[in-house]
Amino acid sequence: MHYFLIVCYESLMRLVLNLPRFRLCNAVKSVFLRICGAKIGKRCVFYPGVWIVTGRSLVVGDDVDFALDVLVTTGGGVYIGNRTLIGYRTQILSTNHRIPPLPGRIFESGHDKKPVWIGRDVWIGANCMILPGVTIGDGCVIGAGSIVTKNIEADSIAVGNPARVIRKRK
Repeated sequence: MHYFLIVCYESLMRLVLNLPRFRLCNAVKSVFLRICGAKIGKRCVFYPGVWIVTGRSLVVGDDVDFALDVLVTTGGGVYIGNRTLIGYRTQILSTNHRIPPLPGRIFESGHDKKPVWIGRDVWIGANCMILPGVTIGDGCVIGAGSIVTKNIEADSIAVGNPARVIRKRK
């Protein structure tokens, strides 16, 4: 029964989050995520294909834009500030598989959960990956394809794998 409910929930989420990004459809998506336990600000835009699991422990500010195929795992908590742009196919991960000491098996080891904090007025480029436990300060720009493994100070521009600050915004 538990498995059946999970599959039904995932199917409903896929149906709702695949709606086009018309204002009415975005309102429906916001209501659905609120029902799932998220706190969603005003005027958020969700392109089709966004996948947010489970929605609990998700806090999104006003005017946040989730581009096509963005993936967000919220088990560890995800906090996104006002006026943030999240580029195509970006992944924001707040949970990860635990690596047990040998002879422990990975499959049975569980998950580590760490919150992800993304400040206000942040631009995350396409195909980025934000890993658990990371804080991205206000006003940051994360270059396309970057993998953010460590905190990024406010007003920084960071690029690469792993992402590193190349300069401060002026």
